[in-house]
Amino acid sequence: MKKICVIGSLNMDLVVNVDEMPKKGQTLIGSKFREIPGGKGGNQAVAASRLGGDVCMIGKVGNDGFGESLLKQLKADKINTDYVQVEEGPSGVALITVDQNAENSIVVSPGANFKLTKDDIDKCIDGIKESNTVVIQLETPIDTIKYALEKSKELGKFTILNPAPAVMLSDDIIKNVDLLTPNETELEILSGVSIKDEDDIKKAANIMMEKGVKQLIVTLGSKGSLYLDKDNMKFIKSYKVEAIDTTAAGDTYTGALSVAFSQNKSVEETMDFASKAGALSVTKVGAQTSIPNLYDIDNYKF
Repeated sequence: MKKICVIGSLNMDLVVNVDEMPKKGQTLIGSKFREIPGGKGGNQAVAASRLGGDVCMIGKVGNDGFGESLLKQLKADKINTDYVQVEEGPSGVALITVDQNAENSIVVSPGANFKLTKDDIDKCIDGIKESNTVVIQLETPIDTIKYALEKSKELGKFTILNPAPAVMLSDDIIKNVDLLTPNETELEILSGVSIKDEDDIKKAANIMMEKGVKQLIVTLGSKGSLYLDKDNMKFIKSYKVEAIDTTAAGDTYTGALSVAFSQNKSVEETMDFASKAGALSVTKVGAQTSIPNLYDIDNYKF
């Protein structure tokens, strides 16, 4: 099986439920509280591993209890953690408040994630060398992301960039991306095209391909997803489920894509598999607690 290297963030999500969001200066009594492993990098690595991938992770945690828990979860999911470094100081955390309408408010403190440097990529280069596919997001320093993509392409790897959280990216980053996986909002920000319909998506995708991206898979929420390259366009519908919490749905989708592509599945098979995985993730609460495995997908009645 081809190997997958995920480079990215590891956070502990601290989640509290409230009846309604607090107003400025207001103190509320919440109800349920949970500590849930998260971070876009960690989520995508866990998704890829649970869905059949052979995965290693490059990232950083702090030398605190959260760091220990994050590493423990990765190991429990059979992810190679040889390239996850422990940094002096706090791990990344996300403070999440969720109201009774499932609306949330999130504050992220990056902690050790923002201490991932170019030198760290060099120290962990064997993780990239040993892999066929490299998956990256945008919750670590941009200079490190740029360097990791450059090194991955120098080594002939297939690169997947999930451009979230959405920021403008330089052409020097974009040109080293084989597969870009934005949602509509992220594609708008990257391309500068206001997206209202499919023609706008095509226009935006063409701009990204002119900058060097080989393929795009644009996620359209409950509508489905759209694949584009210079010659083809394919639409795959979403699966209808009862949504409880959309946390990590996009990460699950991206992790599933990396696995299916590593198994040489067709574009249609890959997107259908990822759609099933993403749909199942919204039927449970939390980040990594919601990510399905192969058994879940095989036995769910879609």
